[in-house]
Amino acid sequence: MSDVMTKSMARNVFYGGSLFFIAIFGAMSVHSHLYAVNVSTDKAALTESVVAGKLVWENKACINCHTLLGEGAYFAPELGNVMKRWGVQDDPDAAVETLKAWMDAMPTGIEGRRQMPQFNLTDEEYRALSDFLLFVGSVNTQQWPPNDAG
Repeated sequence: MSDVMTKSMARNVFYGGSLFFIAIFGAMSVHSHLYAVNVSTDKAALTESVVAGKLVWENKACINCHTLLGEGAYFAPELGNVMKRWGVQDDPDAAVETLKAWMDAMPTGIEGRRQMPQFNLTDEEYRALSDFLLFVGSVNTQQWPPNDAG
């Protein structure tokens, strides 16, 4: 072997290294997908009501103010663990009533405070949104958010 790297040796190192890291990236992508599908998500809990709640979340653009599992805007609180913070994670009926009471009380009219808009949701939409937030609260987030307040 020579002490100087030739052009063909450099090309081989480049292509070999590129292929190696592409293979590593592909393997990590497959692993992440399999983890999300098989480990972190409870498929049995993914009901039609949860899906309808996700649609309410999207149609009302909640992500424009709130974060959900760290994604979204930071204007309003994290909602990935809101049902746990309110102490209703294990009681779906209390979760709906708590969410409905909170949202119906908005906006409070307190000057200088961030105000949540009044969406005038139906009872079915409150139930669906509550089920969605309960589902999100049950996702294995590997200790995210790092504190209770989100």
